[in-house]
Formats: sequence, C-alpha cells, structure tokens
Amino acid sequence: MLFPLIMFAVFILYIINTMADAFCARREVPTEKQAKVFRVTNICLTILLTSTYVKLFFT
Repeated sequence: MLFPLIMFAVFILYIINTMADAFCARREVPTEKQAKVFRVTNICLTILLTSTYVKLFFT
C-alpha cells in the first residue's frame, strides 16, 4: 500500500509543479520570485500529502 501512495504523491507533485510553471510563465513572474512560488507550493503539498498518509495509516 505504501508504494502506490508514493507514486501518487510523486505524480501529484509533478502535475502541480507543471501548473505552477505555466502560471509563472503566463503571469510573467520575475525569476527571483518564481523560486518562492515553487517553494511555497511544494511545502504546502508536502504537508497535505503527509497528513493524508497519517490519516490513512494511523486512524
């Protein structure tokens, strides 16, 4: 059960990062601010995916 969850998490991170890149390109976000956009997005997604893991396996 752990392997599918990890594959799902990697897939979700890839898709969201692709959408964040498209957002930065469309809105013409400066390069120095793009790093912050990706960092915040990835931290929020990691928290979300970790809480999903905890909820699935520890409740």
